[in-house]
Amino acid sequence: QVQLVESGGGLVQPGGSLRLSCAASGSIFKINAMAWYRQGPGKQRELVAVITGGDSTNYGDTVKGRFTISRDNAKKTVYLQMNNLNAEDTAVYYCNADITNQYYTRGDYWGQGTQVTVSA
Repeated sequence: QVQLVESGGGLVQPGGSLRLSCAASGSIFKINAMAWYRQGPGKQRELVAVITGGDSTNYGDTVKGRFTISRDNAKKTVYLQMNNLNAEDTAVYYCNADITNQYYTRGDYWGQGTQVTVSA
């Protein structure tokens, strides 16, 4: 069984920074792409950033230049460094990963979400 556990959310003032982490565990053979999504109040879930197995990255238009996604394969962890936060970044942030398990079955996994609130 594969699990994704996020951490690092919280309350931050506008202009501040937060770093989210998402650790994968369980019967993992290979982690392919990893990504962060978010869902703000009354909004649809949207892609924030994605990093491939080859470390190529892509970002949503609203976070380009402010957020950075990275991964540590040895720790099976993906990070999201968020700088210059504003109220529009308030959302539940979800980790997503494309994982091949020990039985060589590939699947799409989600974390439980972590709340980020940007407010003065």
